[in-house]
Amino acid sequence: MQKNVCYHTAIYLRLSREDGDMNCGAKRESDSISSQRALACSFVREQPDMELFDLYIDDGYSGANFDRPDFKRMMEDIKNGKVNCVVVKDLSRFGRDYIEAGRFIQKTFPAFSVRFIAIADHYDSLTADQNTTSFVIPVKNFVNDFYCQDISEKVKSHQKIKREQGKFIGAFAVYGYQKDREDKNKLVIDTYAAEIVKKIFAWKLDGMSNLAIANKLNENGIFSPLEYKKSHGEHYATGFRAGIVSKWSAVAIKRILTNEIYTGTMVQGKREKVNYKVKKILEKPESEWCKVEGTHEAIVSKVDYQKVQRLLEVDTRAAKGKEKAHMFSGILFCGDCKEPMVRRMNRYKGTEKISYICSTRNRSEGCSRHHILEADLKRVILQIIRLQAALLIDENRQMQYLRTREMHLEDAVGFEQEMIRLRGEQENYQKLRAGLYEDWKAGVITQADFQKFSAIYEKQYLETGWAIAKQEELVKKLFYKGVHSHVRLEGLKETMQITTLDRETLLAFVERIEVYEEKRIVIQFGYQEEIRRMAGS
Repeated sequence: MQKNVCYHTAIYLRLSREDGDMNCGAKRESDSISSQRALACSFVREQPDMELFDLYIDDGYSGANFDRPDFKRMMEDIKNGKVNCVVVKDLSRFGRDYIEAGRFIQKTFPAFSVRFIAIADHYDSLTADQNTTSFVIPVKNFVNDFYCQDISEKVKSHQKIKREQGKFIGAFAVYGYQKDREDKNKLVIDTYAAEIVKKIFAWKLDGMSNLAIANKLNENGIFSPLEYKKSHGEHYATGFRAGIVSKWSAVAIKRILTNEIYTGTMVQGKREKVNYKVKKILEKPESEWCKVEGTHEAIVSKVDYQKVQRLLEVDTRAAKGKEKAHMFSGILFCGDCKEPMVRRMNRYKGTEKISYICSTRNRSEGCSRHHILEADLKRVILQIIRLQAALLIDENRQMQYLRTREMHLEDAVGFEQEMIRLRGEQENYQKLRAGLYEDWKAGVITQADFQKFSAIYEKQYLETGWAIAKQEELVKKLFYKGVHSHVRLEGLKETMQITTLDRETLLAFVERIEVYEEKRIVIQFGYQEEIRRMAGS
């Protein structure tokens, strides 16, 4: 044993969010950190050969790795010869990574002649024998590591269940929404930001590019999502920030336009960590995302959202000096090579004629011109849309379609009757459990019978509760689909009396237009499913 050595001691304290006292509120530190501090300081004061150098505190950091600010500061002081003794409450406070904790205790600290003490584990590297250092400590570190893994799996499992139930589990609500003050797992409309989101979608449908939308928002002094959160006191950080004051960008606009959450569908689980020890986050394929419809109020309709997704797949850039793209941008294509048509303006003797030609031909890369005047295209498209509108206002076909909605109502009534029956059954189990207790107290049944039948009734009560929850979820989805279909039909009926063709009307009916030689036009309409149902096909 070394004698007459003064140990310049570092007291290391750590607590992760999963370990406890998570809701510290306005407290400077968690209760567990305070108790660790009191124990360790008392221990050091009682040692005649120790002198406290500094306290190193990582409050709210996981023990799964050693990437912690104050731990790194302590190691720098060790390397600089300022500290030669480390005291912790127990090994789990030091770290829960089995391999890394062992490396520090058995290799790194001895290399720097650092004494290591874990008070509650009764370990002191100065007095510990080889068996304790080589066997007991690794076993305890392994147990701590397993605990960290177990906690990680439980947290992931709990989050998965919440996602599948449509509950919001993010730290911050997406722009346009805020967390419900009564239920943090539910999203509610943020009136101001939601209006901005509606404008972004409307401008996109009107032919504006993502960059033009971003510039317009910046010119109007509209806070970007990051700055808006900061203005409301949220400590939000993002890797997309590109300056001291975050501005709207084309990338930020696209993130909003491609986020299905604005349709009332909860979309989560897009990314995940490699494991509990590695912070790297992997992007998951969309097929593995968790989507639950109708969990919150929609900001944009599913119809408009789908229109925007189609526009984002094609080039809708505005002409030079223009804010908006032309009316047929993103939906007009050559029928033969399938490339977008290019808009051309010819001026002759004070008159202007606008026409479209194949972009492949325009680049002199083959195909043919497929020339068509914009006026002719508008006239033909308007006539065809009127024919489709006539189909929609056919009373008999509408009634046939609406009768399918009535079938949904009958289904819902059936679900409600089943829920009434299940609730009655659940009440019976509750009464049976109460009566069972009274029988046991009166000596009518034995304690063994009481425990046996109590467990049976408890199980049946819970299973009935789960069945009721399932029925309620089915009714919720049924009505959501029915209401959504009705809204889509009403939206179409509003455009039946069109007299002039504009981009809004065009996108409401048409998904794609293909132009062939001799001005032959093929149109792919939206709402094909509704039209087929109304036609009785």
